[in-house]
Amino acid sequence: MNKFERQSPQPADGQTLPEAIAGDLSQVPGEVIDISDGPPIAPPAPLTQSEVRTILMSLMLTMFLAALDQTIVATALPTIGRQFQDVSNLSWVITAYLLASTAVAPVFGTLSDIYGRRAMIITALSLFVAGSILCALAPNMPVLILARGLQGIGGGGILPIVQTVISDVVTPRERGQYQAYFSGVWVAAGIGGPVLGGVFAEHLHWSMIFWINVPLGLASLALLLPKMGKIPAFHRRRKVDWLGGVLLMASAVVFMLVLTWGGNRYLWLSPTIVAMVGAALVLALAFVWHALRTDEPFLPLPLMGGPVVPYAMAAGGCAIGAMLGLTVHMPLYYDVVYHLSASEAGLALIPLVAVSVPGAAIAGRAMVHMTHYKRVAIIGTICSAATGCALAIATPLPLWALLGLLSLFALGLGTTFPVSVVSIQNAVARSQVGTATGAMNFFRALMASFTVAAFTAILLMALGADISLVGEHRGPVNSIPAADMVAAFQYVFGAAAALMACAALCMIVMEERPLAGPATPVEMAE
Repeated sequence: MNKFERQSPQPADGQTLPEAIAGDLSQVPGEVIDISDGPPIAPPAPLTQSEVRTILMSLMLTMFLAALDQTIVATALPTIGRQFQDVSNLSWVITAYLLASTAVAPVFGTLSDIYGRRAMIITALSLFVAGSILCALAPNMPVLILARGLQGIGGGGILPIVQTVISDVVTPRERGQYQAYFSGVWVAAGIGGPVLGGVFAEHLHWSMIFWINVPLGLASLALLLPKMGKIPAFHRRRKVDWLGGVLLMASAVVFMLVLTWGGNRYLWLSPTIVAMVGAALVLALAFVWHALRTDEPFLPLPLMGGPVVPYAMAAGGCAIGAMLGLTVHMPLYYDVVYHLSASEAGLALIPLVAVSVPGAAIAGRAMVHMTHYKRVAIIGTICSAATGCALAIATPLPLWALLGLLSLFALGLGTTFPVSVVSIQNAVARSQVGTATGAMNFFRALMASFTVAAFTAILLMALGADISLVGEHRGPVNSIPAADMVAAFQYVFGAAAALMACAALCMIVMEERPLAGPATPVEMAE
């Protein structure tokens, strides 16, 4: 008898199991497991190159909407204030969007891991378009501010979901080169936004800066949704930790208000600011306490640990903080030291903002072809830190030399962005990419706001003048001697260099994990 023949002549349904086996089987639970949320057994058909291009184009258009709305409003603010006869609350038109978009970034990232990318991109774009319509139709300043908050909720969800969808469509090894394209979108929005806002406010009507979002948003949905069904699904349904999300958003909003009001509306050591700092800390500690005692927290704290994620987040935060901190304050330097007009100062910002895109492109291409991909970012951040030191030491410089050094600073800085984003997404489970991406954007926004406030505090201490009045009351600015401004900006350039040195250190310490994706012949090159 071979081992495949039956061992007993009795029919199978008439045999009894041994008592030991029967006892073990009786302990097996009889519950029915719901697999409706599980991935399909058969893998979906791979996306064609044409479909990938269509998806990426629609994602870039979607991101352009969110990026444009952060810059297009600024030049129209005086016109809006005159129409509503309310200048004192104009800053809230910007602040409401900033607060809302920062607070909801981790929320949308986490929800995309639970309910899927399609549902959340539709939600984010719908809220953004609805907020834009309400802004355009706003009859007074309070309604406009509330509508900007709604618009910010949608805009804050767009960026993390777009970056997460890219991770679903493109492998980590190939993803870096696409990050450069999306960096270019931010540059185009940063340069074109103020120009479009000024043209609309001066020659058409200020509401056009919001109406333009409606056709662009609908076009983005029309391009993206037909292809979303073919994108691989990595989300996992689970219970949503709403309490943890509320605690995280509340602490972020209070902290952002501290950075917005501190040294401007209230003194940094005033009772109001001190109380708000205390409230932000209490809310943050409550979030941590809750996350440690919840089975499935809104933002898993272990996800923020490890040898990759915290260092990549810190490097990206330092880089974006250094760039935005200089972008916000350099017009003041151009005005006082070089006597440039507002439009000339805007043109002089292009090297700082635009040259970061070639840096991102270089790092992205390195990630495709090199095994040790982070070396490009290490070299770039070190060169950027050295350039910042040169600016601090050699200032004042001829304008052409200053712009040249700022271009080198931005070129090295740009290498950080694709490496940090892809490293984070490559280091976490596929079902947590949205959560990690949302957290990354959240901490970057906090770091950028903190750096802008820190650079302002440095200038206030060095100058002893209220530089927050730039653009509204030029008397205090014109009274600042150029030599004092040069001396003050030496500290600012030094702070930017320190941030990039910190980014370089984080890149050095960060673990360099192999990137998933197709190998290339050059890949094995050191």
